[in-house]
Amino acid sequence: MKRGTSIMRFNVSSKESSTLLKMRGLYLFTGLAGGSFNPYVTSLLVHQGMTSRNIGTMMAFGTLLAILFQPLWGILVDRYQRTRLVLMLTLVVPGTIVYLYNVRWLAVIVIVYSIYTIFQSTQTPIADSYAVSAASAAGTSFGTIRLFGSIGTALGGYFGGLYLNWLGVAELWIPFLLFNLLALTLVITIPVNVERRTNNVTFTSGIRRLLGNRVFLLFLGGCFLVNQTLTAFNSFFVLTFQMAGGSFAWSGIALLIASITSVPAMLVASKVLSKYGYEKTLMLASVAYMLRWAIQWLVPVPAVMIGVQTLHGLSFGFFYIAAVEYVASITGKELQATGQSLFNMVFVGLGGMAGNLLNGYLLDAGGPRLMYFSCTVSAALGALLLYRVQSVSRARQQHS
Repeated sequence: MKRGTSIMRFNVSSKESSTLLKMRGLYLFTGLAGGSFNPYVTSLLVHQGMTSRNIGTMMAFGTLLAILFQPLWGILVDRYQRTRLVLMLTLVVPGTIVYLYNVRWLAVIVIVYSIYTIFQSTQTPIADSYAVSAASAAGTSFGTIRLFGSIGTALGGYFGGLYLNWLGVAELWIPFLLFNLLALTLVITIPVNVERRTNNVTFTSGIRRLLGNRVFLLFLGGCFLVNQTLTAFNSFFVLTFQMAGGSFAWSGIALLIASITSVPAMLVASKVLSKYGYEKTLMLASVAYMLRWAIQWLVPVPAVMIGVQTLHGLSFGFFYIAAVEYVASITGKELQATGQSLFNMVFVGLGGMAGNLLNGYLLDAGGPRLMYFSCTVSAALGALLLYRVQSVSRARQQHS
């Protein structure tokens, strides 16, 4: 009997190890895809004749559509147990339509970006839900899986710059499609029983319950103010870097530095969280965001803009891991995936929409310095709001 039990444990351990390996590979390939494509797509759109203001407006519109479609994804995942199918669609659809960015018709570009964003936006919460589940089952931390996304983003950003110097911005779609197809081969083999949809709480009822939590609302507000500033990096960094006199190749080095600093940050995130707690870590990461934008506002030159990317790990790396695990802790298992979806709707959706719209306008109206000044102020306000979250949480713990 004991022998049979040990064999069963070995089989479970092997299965969990295989799932961990596949999840890490999924984050690596999606990181490579996004890292080689997302930072440079604005340069492609400018090449197609669009202004930064038009780009920001288009991205904001696409993000709005993604937010409106989020409940549909929630229904497919929660009610019909189609988590893996939805994840597969988030890889196939964006990967196969990005070539159409090369069509010089504004209407086509807007439609392609909208479809791309509708499918791409749900990839992160579903992958994170899988990863949190896999990490918990294997007795490891979410950060040890998520860091492979940062590794992929770092390599994709660096080699993407070299690739564009070699072939030109019109060929941006090729590596994106390739890496999405490689990620798809892994998703197909992920066991269906890894899926977390085991509760009867619907997406809409879960949203209502979470929105009734005052601390969670304060947390979402802080996340919104902080993450809208990240579009200054994700959407407009390469443009501002070129405006300061930088090249595609050097922008790739800056992107490499930024993403690679997230790797050690995510490796030590669990220790930092256990020592300082979720709220304090979020607040400190917000301060790192504020410092990051302030330096680029005050000294907008290529060498400084490259060096300041070392703050990406302290800002995005710590903030994202702390936020995902905070959501998991405050919502519990019953509402975890719904909480991650709501967090993603605010952090990536509303924050991305407002950031692209505002920062695209500011970049067009006043140049990089005005945009980075606005980001500095927004990150500071986000830090204050997250300090309030920490204060309320501490007061509740003292009275419990």
